[in-house]
Amino acid sequence: MSTTAPTTPSPLTVRLLTTHDADVLVRAAARAADDLGIRGSVTVLDAGGHLLGFRRDDQAVLISGETSTRKAYTALQLDAPTVDLVDLVRPDGLFHTLPTALDRPLLFIAGGVPLHRDGRLIGAIGVGGGTPEQDHRIATAALAEAELV
Repeated sequence: MSTTAPTTPSPLTVRLLTTHDADVLVRAAARAADDLGIRGSVTVLDAGGHLLGFRRDDQAVLISGETSTRKAYTALQLDAPTVDLVDLVRPDGLFHTLPTALDRPLLFIAGGVPLHRDGRLIGAIGVGGGTPEQDHRIATAALAEAELV
């Protein structure tokens, strides 16, 4: 009888989001933003909501840093792209009071996207500085380039 631990990983083992992954995402988002002529910010959070990567363009409006972070946090907490959540916080929406119910504010504007690996939530990316549609486009382009879709 062998006492050696098995060498194959458990099927429940998921490779976590790393600082290298965050760097790749931030650079990819910066390229996508440059292609659109957008000067903004990008935030990458790990599965616990901790900052792994951040970049604010020199010419970005200051609020873009806050909006990119809140979008990433919202996408992470609800495990959904923020573009899909906008209607839920309208006065007749299911989540109408949710933005004010938590200690850390959520932001229901397109530009936040959860990150998954092997079907598991590993973090989120948020982009701020362009229109909501542009921010969503930049975030999804970064995911595609980083091969995290």
